[in-house]
Amino acid sequence: MTARRVCRQELTPVSFLERSGTVHAERLAVVDGEVRVTWKELRARSRRLASALRRAGLDAGERVAFLTPNSEPLLLAHFGVPQAGGVLVAINVRLSSAEIEAIVAHSGATAVFCAPDLRPRLAGVSPRVRLFDTHGDLESLLGSGSDEDADFRLASEDDPIAVNYTSGTTGRPKGVVIHHRGAALNALAVALEHRLTAESVYLWTLPMFHCNGWTFPWALAAVGAASVCLPRVESAEVWRQLDAGVSHFCATPTVLIQLVHDPAAHRLTRPVRVWTGGAPPSPTLLARMAALNFTLDHTYGLTETYGPFAINVPPPSLEGRSPEEQARYRARQGYPHIGAGEMRIVDADMSDVPADGNTIGEVVMRGNVVMTGYFEDPEATESAFAGGWFHSGDLGVRHPDGSIELRDRSKDIIISGGENIGSIEVEQALAGHPAVLECAVIAVPDEQWGETPKAFVTLKPGAAATETDLIEHCRSTIARYKAPRSVEFGPLPKTSTGKIRKHVLREREWKGRDKRIH
Repeated sequence: MTARRVCRQELTPVSFLERSGTVHAERLAVVDGEVRVTWKELRARSRRLASALRRAGLDAGERVAFLTPNSEPLLLAHFGVPQAGGVLVAINVRLSSAEIEAIVAHSGATAVFCAPDLRPRLAGVSPRVRLFDTHGDLESLLGSGSDEDADFRLASEDDPIAVNYTSGTTGRPKGVVIHHRGAALNALAVALEHRLTAESVYLWTLPMFHCNGWTFPWALAAVGAASVCLPRVESAEVWRQLDAGVSHFCATPTVLIQLVHDPAAHRLTRPVRVWTGGAPPSPTLLARMAALNFTLDHTYGLTETYGPFAINVPPPSLEGRSPEEQARYRARQGYPHIGAGEMRIVDADMSDVPADGNTIGEVVMRGNVVMTGYFEDPEATESAFAGGWFHSGDLGVRHPDGSIELRDRSKDIIISGGENIGSIEVEQALAGHPAVLECAVIAVPDEQWGETPKAFVTLKPGAAATETDLIEHCRSTIARYKAPRSVEFGPLPKTSTGKIRKHVLREREWKGRDKRIH
């Protein structure tokens, strides 16, 4: 028994880079504008960063923040910071100065690396926090480290590797603590489920600061695949990269909608595999992506589950069904991925709901890729893990084949005259109208019914539709009482990752009312 403990190696995704630095030494690891870095070079840079941070006095468990768009420095940070024994805090680059300063303060970060053009947003950060830019300062720091000083021994795979702040779709962000074991297992599962190989070329349309890029920085290192960094998503540039050889990428449905309607859109000469999540893709979007030769996989998860927790896995028999049936099935959230753990749909008493595709309950999870807890927030942590399972706040059903399908966020269910209406169902009905680019549906106050659905719609460029057109379209697709009573046209408020900020719409519509704003 003693020998087994001595030989044990704690799980950490840092080991993936150590291996790829040898096995895939000459393969391209990162493309960042004009910068090209091989896996051997990336390993050396990670070792030097870790060495320099330790020599500068970084203690085990200290937080190190990075404020930079998708780039080689941020990819490097996912290895160098934990290799030094630190904990990475990747910050959303689209946040305001006040929000960024609050995250730096709350996380207790002792150092912040930022892109030079973002330095002004750190003006209010405590002078005790060391500031470095990701160009000259970072390179100077790397010069003070040694790639021979690479002795990395993780005390426990349960130690934190990162603190990720939630996207704020429902209000104030919380710091989600994830550990080395979960990061390693989720990354391996992502590599397997997304079918990554050493020949894959992954395009960074998903922000690396969001759930550590769904753990893809570590997944790509596990197989030796190449990264192409995009500092911002521009549809025309995405299409250029797709034609240049990109084989994989991830994006929310909002980004995919923009992509398929870009003037540069065309059917690809070879399939490109895409993961989408954040909201269920509409059958309309699924059909359009298939027509353009994208192989789209629908995933589901939260920041609290390292990003993807479940994936839609269609049965072979699905190919024989109608396009409409295929699209409806692919909109489900599916099953836990190979490294995730368990996922249930439960009622208020934590009992499983029937697997009938109709009975709604809350999605709860447990397993290796569920967060340790919320940083410095024991009350929120205790509430999230009531009954020994993580409570997602998402409502869904389980189908007879065992797959789950979300029906709504618990905060987004509309109760009109005592009837429950899922906003997702109404949104998918709206998305089927040829003039609709994207939409959101929320509950708004109503004197007679308590609340009723209201739609917020962005039309496709050059398209036209009236409020009556869209309401009647919904009534022809779903039950009449579920159709929106009103429609407002215009752009939708979004997070930096493309999620629609429904709480902003709710706050505006319910201002001065008694209803609790979620």
